[in-house]
Amino acid sequence: MKKINVLFVCMGNICRSPTAEGVFTQLVNDKKLAHHFTIDSAGTHAYHIGDAPDGRSQAVALNRGIDISHLRGRKVVFGDFEDFDFVLAMDDANHSILMAACPPHLQYKIHYFLDFAPELKNREVPDPYYGSGNGFERVLDMIEAASEGFLQHLHDTQKLG
Repeated sequence: MKKINVLFVCMGNICRSPTAEGVFTQLVNDKKLAHHFTIDSAGTHAYHIGDAPDGRSQAVALNRGIDISHLRGRKVVFGDFEDFDFVLAMDDANHSILMAACPPHLQYKIHYFLDFAPELKNREVPDPYYGSGNGFERVLDMIEAASEGFLQHLHDTQKLG
């Protein structure tokens, strides 16, 4: 079976998308499905290329047993649209940027990540970067729900083992 290549995308690739990469990676590892996947994350902007995830994202993820400290920010490149089977956007702004940059014949690969968690009744993972309080916890809760829903979708459509 061909690997399923998944790319999570937010603006700077230091909060939401690396958190999603870490959560989904942990989920497929726990389910012993890692051999089916290539998982990555990127940003639509070049603000944080080479930077580690935001310390608050790292702390919240680590509190749930997920270490994302080794990840580094990168920007989406044209080849990503060819290389990845699923390009999962965190919000409207990044979805729009991805759709504008992607060749029309590959746009079917771009999805809202939260569409895989319809019970949340929201399409956007809010950017917690400038917020305070429990914004990072809330984002992680949303990402965990969408990761479970996405994996279930893949089970249903890709016939995972």
